[in-house]
Amino acid sequence: MGGSYKLVRVFRQLIDSVLDASVFWSFDASGYRRHARNFHPQDLNVDLSGRVMLVTGANGGIGLEVARTLARLGAEVRLLCRSVERGQQALEAVSAESAHSTVSLDVVDVSSLASVRAFVDSFEGERVDALIHNAGLIAEERTLTKDGIELTLATHIIGPFLLSRLLEPKLIAAAPGRVIWVSSGGMYTTKLSLADLDWQEREQFDGVAAYAQTKRMQVILAEMLAEAWAGKGIVCQAMHPGWVDTGGLQKSLPNFTRFMDGRLRDAQQGADTVVWLAAADRSLASTGKFWLDRRVSRTHYLPNTREQAEDRQRLWALCEELSGI
Repeated sequence: MGGSYKLVRVFRQLIDSVLDASVFWSFDASGYRRHARNFHPQDLNVDLSGRVMLVTGANGGIGLEVARTLARLGAEVRLLCRSVERGQQALEAVSAESAHSTVSLDVVDVSSLASVRAFVDSFEGERVDALIHNAGLIAEERTLTKDGIELTLATHIIGPFLLSRLLEPKLIAAAPGRVIWVSSGGMYTTKLSLADLDWQEREQFDGVAAYAQTKRMQVILAEMLAEAWAGKGIVCQAMHPGWVDTGGLQKSLPNFTRFMDGRLRDAQQGADTVVWLAAADRSLASTGKFWLDRRVSRTHYLPNTREQAEDRQRLWALCEELSGI
């Protein structure tokens, strides 16, 4: 009987390895369901009372689901949203479901350096237990922010980098403070490139390519911040939620959404690993990793997407320069 069980388990592991290597059967909803068989249910049997957690882009999709779940677990959740109207709607929704938690709205545009600095200057709390970089977009056209930075780069990289660095003392005060970057599986298609970041030299702006490039940068920055914060009491991770059925995906990639009809993950499945990284003790065992469905995932599928050490250092220097750190 024991031998038969072991054989079944080995066979299941083999099938899982094959399906995960296909990507298609890993990033979709069926991949989540398979991976969830190995979750430890007690990991999220936690009381987050007294912990302060910031979620950017919390007015919809994955961010809203993350905020909802963290609030239900008792955390003080601050919704960092660019839109007052959508942020207020999210605040009402999350507050209605979390009677024992404190939920608040901060109007913050992470693509604006002035907005980020104003938020941090007005932040009265002594600690930040988790900072979740979820805000994102796929721009339809080339746009420069008031700081002269291409909007995708400003939203996904420069603003969040500044926010992370400015909140460093509060993250240390909460040790272990956690910083979580919500990246994307789309980053697998591209290699780090710092050429023409404002898309001025290319003939046509490609919002999907700009998105993938900055999502690759997020993974690299998570690794570099983890190194910089080693021994300071801050854990920094990146993750990707798989292919999630969100309004942004439907708008930006309608053909893909139609092709994946019935196979896309829902927001709760996409948010699960974010919540786990923010709340579970088990997730503190490492830092600087890239996660999918509560387990460490590879950062490269294709060998020609690997960056050089000097490119990583240039990215760090660029973030410091453009953010004004």
